[in-house]
Amino acid sequence: MVAALCAVAVLLLGACGRQVAGGADGATPTGPIPWTTTEPFRVTAAQLADDQRTLTLTARVPDGKRPCVRALRAAVTAAENNTVWVQITLSSPSGDRRSGCTGERTATTRLRLPERLGDQKLVIDNDTQFTTDGAKLPALRLCGELGCHPPATGCTSASYQQALMAADAPEHTYLNSEHCDGKWLVLDFSWRTGPVCGDTTASPAGCSSQLGDRWFFRAKPAGWAPVAESAAGGCKAVRRAEPAFPTSLCAGLAPLSASLHPSYPPPSASASPTGSQLP
Repeated sequence: MVAALCAVAVLLLGACGRQVAGGADGATPTGPIPWTTTEPFRVTAAQLADDQRTLTLTARVPDGKRPCVRALRAAVTAAENNTVWVQITLSSPSGDRRSGCTGERTATTRLRLPERLGDQKLVIDNDTQFTTDGAKLPALRLCGELGCHPPATGCTSASYQQALMAADAPEHTYLNSEHCDGKWLVLDFSWRTGPVCGDTTASPAGCSSQLGDRWFFRAKPAGWAPVAESAAGGCKAVRRAEPAFPTSLCAGLAPLSASLHPSYPPPSASASPTGSQLP
């Protein structure tokens, strides 16, 4: 009888050890914490040694009270079109919060290129770019969202794309009109919305609806900087925010169509909190 009771106790304890997060009782996971291969949070700097081939790369990696990083290394994955592609990998248990690796720290790794970097662009983990052009060596210059050589601020299509990014315009936005004098800019833009694009059974048809907006910008050394946003016509809104904005660029502006820039007033105070609906 004693042996049977012990066997039951062992089975019950063993069952408890196999519970995972998201189970019926919401128990936290047990068992070994897995280490997985991943990338650093971000790459913050790159330095090039005098030999023009040895790179020191600085990145932000997981950190905690216990070891959180193993096997931090960098490798060249491709070299073409005047670009050297590098991938940084590491092993970490940070995907499991039981590891305690919820913080960040700076770490470095070294890499020897197959040949001198020269004037080639360096791309780390597909989206972080560095260049020697304009850099204060040994540190390479970290490029921005528009690449290592962003377009000059002015009345050009490439410069308008920078302005759209500064206004946080949605993806796949297209310009409806622009008014520019080189120092000041007005952009009207819109984007498709509605049912899934390509769904021929939807009514109305997919992507047939549009929303839009109007932004006003001032030229700065780093590019077009937003100064105001308004769907109203004329100059009143923008000159309230920026009195120096020239009337020659805004006086003839018509209000945006209500279909492009709909207004959703808040519900009246008398509306029932439980019975009100969004428009």
